[in-house]
Amino acid sequence: MSTVDPSLSNNDLRPTPPERRSWGFYNYTALWFSMCMEITSYQLASSLIAKGMDWKQAVVTVLLGNLIVLIPLLLNAHAGAKYGIPFPVLIRAPFGVRGANLAAILRAVVACGWFGIQSWIGGTAIHAMLAVIWPAIAASRSVLWSCFLFFWLLNMVVVWCGVESIKRLQAFGAPFMFVMAGALLVWVRMKAGSFGQMLSTPSHFHSTHEFLAVFFPSLTAMVGYWATLALNIPDFTRYSKSQSAQSWGQAFGLPVAMALYTFVGIAVTSASAVLFGHAIWNPIELIGAFHQPVVAFLAMIAILVATLNVNIGANVVSPSNDFSNLYPRLISFRTGGLITGFLGLAMCPWKLLATPDAYIFGWLVGYSGLLGPVAGIMVADYFLVRGTELDVNSLYHRNGSYDYTRGVNPRAIIALALGVGIALIGLALKPLHFLYDYAWFVGFFTAGILYVAMMKLAAPATSLAPSAVEEQA
Repeated sequence: MSTVDPSLSNNDLRPTPPERRSWGFYNYTALWFSMCMEITSYQLASSLIAKGMDWKQAVVTVLLGNLIVLIPLLLNAHAGAKYGIPFPVLIRAPFGVRGANLAAILRAVVACGWFGIQSWIGGTAIHAMLAVIWPAIAASRSVLWSCFLFFWLLNMVVVWCGVESIKRLQAFGAPFMFVMAGALLVWVRMKAGSFGQMLSTPSHFHSTHEFLAVFFPSLTAMVGYWATLALNIPDFTRYSKSQSAQSWGQAFGLPVAMALYTFVGIAVTSASAVLFGHAIWNPIELIGAFHQPVVAFLAMIAILVATLNVNIGANVVSPSNDFSNLYPRLISFRTGGLITGFLGLAMCPWKLLATPDAYIFGWLVGYSGLLGPVAGIMVADYFLVRGTELDVNSLYHRNGSYDYTRGVNPRAIIALALGVGIALIGLALKPLHFLYDYAWFVGFFTAGILYVAMMKLAAPATSLAPSAVEEQA
C-alpha cells in the first residue's frame, strides 16, 4: 500500500499483515464463550425471571435475541477478515474519513459505560468474598470502593500488555468458565433438591398482553446486549486465518455459549425463589446468601476471571481503536485503553446496575437506539452500495474515494440522525413509546434504508475493481 496520511493511521489502525492473522475456529469460539460466560450475561437472563417470566419464556427470549444479533454481527465481520481492517477504519467507507469519528465515538462511549459496569461487578465480587471470609473488614464502605479500584487497575495492566495477552487470557478463560458454570448449576441443584424444584417458579403473567409488554422490550435488550460487538467485530476478525474460521467460530460460539450460560442464570435464579422466597437476580448477592466461605471463594474467583475476560475483550479493544482513530499520531491502542478506563469510572456504573429496570429498559434498550442505526448504515454500505469491494488505500487518505465533503459523508450523518431520532422519540412522546421498545430494530432499518436511498440518488463513485482491491489489501 502507498504512503498513508499520518493523521489517519498508526500501527494499530493499519491492515493486519498475513503473518499476524493467526486466529482460528477455536479462538473465535473461545472468544464468545469467554465473553458470554460472565455476570452481565447471567443477569441478563436472571432479570427476566425477576421481571416475571418462567424459565421457558426466558430461554426463548434470550436465544431469539442472540440469533437475531448474530446476523448483523457476521455481516460486519466479513470486511475485517477480508481486508484486515479494524472497525474505525471500516466505518470510514460510509461516513467519510473524518465523519467516521462520530460513529466510532458513539460506540466508544457505550463501551466505556460497559467497562465501568464490569469493573464495578469485579470489585463487588472481591468485596463479597471478603464479606464471607473476613466480615469485619468488609463492613467498611471504603473497602468496597478499594476493591472496585483494585479490579479496575488489574484491567488496566492487561490493556497495557496488548492484544496478544487478550487472546491468551480468553483461551484459558473459556474452558475454565465452562467448568465453573456447570459446578454452580450442580451445587444449586443440590441445595434446591431437584431440577424440577429449581425450575418450578411459574410465570407471573396472567395474559398474553402482559407477557408481550415485557417480551418485546426484553428482546430488544437481548439484541442491544451484543449490539456493541455487532459494530466492532472487525477489530477481532481482522486477525482471522480465513472467512470460514471466523464465521463458523462465531456462528457456533455466540448462540451456544449464550444458551448454555443464560440457562444457568435462569435456573439458579429460579432456584433462589424456591430457597429464599424471592428471586435474587445478582449472583454475587446469591452466593453471599449461603454464607459458605469455600464456595464463596471459588465462585468469586470464577466471577473475577469471567469479568476480566469480557471487560478486556468486549469493552477495551473497540474504544481503544476508536479513540486512537481520533488522533492516530498521539493516541495509541494503549493510550485509548487508558482513556476508556477513566471514562468508565466517570459514568457511575453502580447506578446502571441498581435494578433490573435500570439495566434492561434504561441502559440496554437506550443505547441500542444509538448503535442500531450505525449497524444499519454499515451493513447497507458494505453489501448493498459497494458489493463488499473497498478501496483500502483510500481509507487511509484524504481526497480519495471516502473523503466526500471535507472528509464527511452528509448522507450517512443524516441517516444516522434520523435513525437515532426515530428510535428514541418514544422516550419523549408517550404515544410513540413502542418505537423505543423496538429501538435497535427501528434504528437499524430506518437508517439503513435511508442511507441506501440517498447514496443511490447521489450515484456514488464506482468501487475499485476486485483485482485492484486485492493488490492493495
